[in-house]
Amino acid sequence: MTPRLILTFGMSALVLGGTVVGCTGTADRIASASDRSAAQSDKAAARDADKAARALAKRDLPTAVRMAEGAVALAPRDAGYRMLLGQSYLQAGRFTSARDTFADVLQLYPANGKAALNLALTQIATGDWSAAQTTLNANAAAIPVGDLGLATALAGNPAKAIDMLNAAARAPGATAKVRQNLALSYALAGQWSMARVAAAADMSAADLDARLEQWAAFAQPKAASDQVASLLGVTPVADGGRPVALALNAAVPVTPVQEAPVRTAAAEAVAAPTPVETPEAQFAKVELAKAELSKVTFGPRNAVVQPLPAVLIRADATPTKLALARPAAGHVVQAVPAAKPFVRTTGGDWYVQIGAFSNVAVAKSGWNSATRRFAALSGHQPTGTMVAVAQKSLYRLSVGGFSRDQADQMCRAYRAKGGACFVRREAGDRMAQWLRTPVQMASR
Repeated sequence: MTPRLILTFGMSALVLGGTVVGCTGTADRIASASDRSAAQSDKAAARDADKAARALAKRDLPTAVRMAEGAVALAPRDAGYRMLLGQSYLQAGRFTSARDTFADVLQLYPANGKAALNLALTQIATGDWSAAQTTLNANAAAIPVGDLGLATALAGNPAKAIDMLNAAARAPGATAKVRQNLALSYALAGQWSMARVAAAADMSAADLDARLEQWAAFAQPKAASDQVASLLGVTPVADGGRPVALALNAAVPVTPVQEAPVRTAAAEAVAAPTPVETPEAQFAKVELAKAELSKVTFGPRNAVVQPLPAVLIRADATPTKLALARPAAGHVVQAVPAAKPFVRTTGGDWYVQIGAFSNVAVAKSGWNSATRRFAALSGHQPTGTMVAVAQKSLYRLSVGGFSRDQADQMCRAYRAKGGACFVRREAGDRMAQWLRTPVQMASR
């Protein structure tokens, strides 16, 4: 099994549900005028769409994009052609163009669950997690629960994803895909012990550690597009957006999709002629589309620190002991200012782990980021310990001394601010290394 298959086996339902073209050039059509010129345009659009679909199947993405854009230009009200164009953009790693195109498909064909799922994925990939959650909520009935659950977790709400996937996994006929999507959602929520249990239902123990290790890397993306790109096996590229001329003008009412009479052997649908617009009206629409596109802005990516699985921690890992040296004769001992005092919570052995980092310096940076996100953390003393994971060392960062209820409340509050954490018992945690005042600095 290749590394990518190991990573995406549990997500194949999402991949398939989000990438298969959901309609054809004729199935979801709103036909143009029935004159000879319109018929010729329809035939040309169908030819371009067929070439685009063939190119997409061969992974000839530049050709697929070019031909799909041609089909949409010739038949702009055809939901199937726009779906094909969105697919081409998505496979080419052009997430901004794909997002706008899938949004157009939903305007033309609101019941298309595949377009809704793809729209949510591209919104996630472009950093608009709030919009993705709105899209998923509005189209929940049209999206299979396995896909809906994992997409919800990727959109920043793993707790909700776990609730819906738990129910689906317990239902009669539940598939391995649903159970694996549940396992990954647990991992994205930082609940690694539960992720291990869920994943173990459909894979061997020999592969389980490798799966969790890959999920640990997957849960810490460096860019907004990383997770979606990994799921779909595509490479993100710089994308300035699709041609403005291809934008669907939302100000024009959309006629509901209807079953049209057959007029040829190709079963092309025919509807009433589209009203003829003046050049001035067309120019105004293009300017409006440009203005709408110019309003799209993306906020900075907020780094999310995800914990690594506690189950992978070596049992024999122990805290490093420091030996205190006595100053030699003639040495001058220079005092180093102690760290600022922290409010300590006492009375319990429960800890809230907020991350695992490659070294102490990175952990300190992670702590500063966490306290900026959630000011209440600054009232507690950070603790840490070195652990061995997969033949390397990591520095676990936490706050502790809580009762179980206190720890749960702290973790929930931190998650509400966009952080990632989980609750566990004390496991060798000591004062964070950067807070330990060195005993001495000797000089001659």
